[in-house]
Amino acid sequence: MKSPVKRKRSFQRRKVCVFCADSGMRINYKDVKTLNHFISERGKILPRRISGNCAKHQRDLTSAIKKARNIALMPFSLFGS
Repeated sequence: MKSPVKRKRSFQRRKVCVFCADSGMRINYKDVKTLNHFISERGKILPRRISGNCAKHQRDLTSAIKKARNIALMPFSLFGS
């Protein structure tokens, strides 16, 4: 009979929404430098579970990134097809 395998549980600290923690930070589609922190190296928008944003700010952030892409402040993808 095999003994049960013990799995190590790694403690992960709860991520805090950057925009809730710092009330001075605003989400603006013209601020490309801030928006680039929430884009992967492939040009995709990072999900909430990775970025740590709350639902409200993630929605605002997504629409700001899409708006910045539409008016050519940010690229749609970083690599050609």
